[in-house]
Amino acid sequence: MNPFALPSRVVDPGAYVATVAHLRERGIVLPRFSELAAPDTMPPAARRRAAEADRNAPDGRNLFGVHWFNNAMTVGGASVPSFIELPASVTGVAARIVVLQGRHFPMIHAHKVLAAYACLAPRLVSGMFDPTRHRAVWPSTGNYCRGGVAISRILGCRGVAVLPGGMSAERFDWLGQWVTDPSDIVRTPGTESNVKEIYDACAQMARDEENFILNQFSEFPNYLAHYAITGAAAGTLFEALNASGTLSLAAFVAGTGSAGTIGAGDWLKERYGARIVAMEPVECPTLLYNGFGEHNIQGIGDKHVPLIHNVTNTDMIAGVSDVATDDLALLFGSEAGRAYLTERRGIDAATIEGLSQLGLSGIGNVLAAIKTARRLDLGANDVIITVATDGAALYGSERAQHLARKGGSYDRIDAAEAFGQHLLGGDADHVLELDHRARQRVFNLGYYTWVEQQGISVEDFERRRHQGFWKGLAAHLPVFDEMIDRMNRDVGIADAA
Repeated sequence: MNPFALPSRVVDPGAYVATVAHLRERGIVLPRFSELAAPDTMPPAARRRAAEADRNAPDGRNLFGVHWFNNAMTVGGASVPSFIELPASVTGVAARIVVLQGRHFPMIHAHKVLAAYACLAPRLVSGMFDPTRHRAVWPSTGNYCRGGVAISRILGCRGVAVLPGGMSAERFDWLGQWVTDPSDIVRTPGTESNVKEIYDACAQMARDEENFILNQFSEFPNYLAHYAITGAAAGTLFEALNASGTLSLAAFVAGTGSAGTIGAGDWLKERYGARIVAMEPVECPTLLYNGFGEHNIQGIGDKHVPLIHNVTNTDMIAGVSDVATDDLALLFGSEAGRAYLTERRGIDAATIEGLSQLGLSGIGNVLAAIKTARRLDLGANDVIITVATDGAALYGSERAQHLARKGGSYDRIDAAEAFGQHLLGGDADHVLELDHRARQRVFNLGYYTWVEQQGISVEDFERRRHQGFWKGLAAHLPVFDEMIDRMNRDVGIADAA
């Protein structure tokens, strides 16, 4: 399947008719991309039904909850996504670091369910994907495949999770409860850095025409969803914070991962001039140093440049060590650590609660934001927005393993060392500001994965180098919404009117 051939019409009428009947039977209505970007524009009946859904079940009403405004907060009279703002007493910098919370997304408690829906919806409404015949295959390093399995369960089709066998036990526990057949969990060799092994497994599976591969690393709807939906959510938050008009959105920070989330930076850069900062682990510094290796900042993938990463619009790369993220996960998640933060550092209870809910990649993004503030000498009127893509609940086993590596005990001295070393004592090392030549170098790295290994044509690979290509992608968003509207009308459920 050519990832550049985004659907704009029904390509298989037979599959389309079968899908309409299938969705009607299951009572499924599909949300538009624009509705997920601005949930207050959803029909009142859809909002009511979403509010009534079991957030932990494969309930079709949860599709209208696949957005950032679950557990919304009010700032300056505006409804904004759930977030935490980290004080200077935690970060050691004057800049305001604000973290969007992905743990409130339904079913998987991580934002990747948005990417899964975004990748499948255009294929579904165009008749490319037939839920009565196809198996949806979700290559991932953890959360995307869980989101894909959740969406598959809602649609009543088989969802196959492909992920490295070394990912956290909690991911596999969740999958074991959600897949319809144990064989639909495909464990590939390695851990976070072994993305090629995932691709190899998917190439083998693609030989069966009933397997439909939805590769988040090359699916441009993943980029578009975060551009339009995550970008708009972050923009709404910034506008509320900036009611006085005195603040500047200095940067948006996200792990490279599949390069979906970082696409929100393009939206924010267009409107606010925000810099786009890519976080990656220094143990596998692919973008920074053409490097390789292994790391434990789970959920971000690496050792290659995703096809959907708009590299030539990225401004900075910030390297973060998994030693820091593992240490801080213990600091934030242990009784001794929280006592130290309260009694020695005077951190308020709400901030400590927010810190305790950060997953490993969320902690990594916070550290990259701190590095960015230090590198750019940002002040109190500068805002950095970043994301916690999931929550700490997915990493209890990882914290236990790290605690065992430290000898099995953790006290306030350990907490003080972690706080001093990784937060107050942090620096701006492994931070690269990208000029034109540096952007071209990183862009060129993608050639080896996508042209040599995955068979993308040089012409298609090259046209991503120019911003005109990325700006042109946004024209597909209203087309997707029109096709979703058509399918909802044909399904004929009252809420779709």
